[in-house]
Amino acid sequence: MQESENVVSFEERRMQRVINAVALASTGEIELALQHLENVEEDAFGMVEEALRIFLSELSATTQQNTQALGALAASKRELESQLETIQRQERAIRELSVPIIDIWHGILTLPLVGLFDSVRAVEVTERLLARVADDSDVEWVILDLTGVTVVDTMTAQHLIKLAQAVQLLGARCILTGLGGHVAGTLVTIGVSLDELSPMRSLREGLSFCLAQRKTYNLAEAIRRSAALAAASDEAET
Repeated sequence: MQESENVVSFEERRMQRVINAVALASTGEIELALQHLENVEEDAFGMVEEALRIFLSELSATTQQNTQALGALAASKRELESQLETIQRQERAIRELSVPIIDIWHGILTLPLVGLFDSVRAVEVTERLLARVADDSDVEWVILDLTGVTVVDTMTAQHLIKLAQAVQLLGARCILTGLGGHVAGTLVTIGVSLDELSPMRSLREGLSFCLAQRKTYNLAEAIRRSAALAAASDEAET
């Protein structure tokens, strides 16, 4: 009778050990669970314990592999995010370089256009130029220099005209410089006129024109003020 009770007690301890191992494994403590199954008896119940031990060992190995894989994935994600940030910085730098707005003289800006001037580029140029003109109340003239543009079509001409009109709404004026012979011939062929932009051959001519217009305006303004003062003086004498 005593021997039977001892066997039952022994079997209960083994069962409890298995239950504890499963409970630990369920909480992620697989290594502790394996410690409960280190000494396995060579009997029928021991086969169950051994099967459980093998299962937990494989589960532990798989968990470690998954952890390593997640770590590698996180590292790859950080690297991709860093590369993406670098690419975005480079794109911003390229956009800024592609739309260089230069203070060529006090109150006179020049915008050298190089390469293809399509709809996307036109939007970028318009946004940056209008922001620059709006922020600086001293800007009177904007010179659009096409020396670096080799192809001008109807769409490009329309973009330039709209850009000039937008600048004029902010109180400044646009002129066009750098028209080469090939571009001028193309404009004539397609029947597009840019006369309203006062096209000129070179940036130097454009700058001279702007300075001359400013001088003429200043002279006219001085004459107007002198005439107003003289009128006011005559009224005071009478």
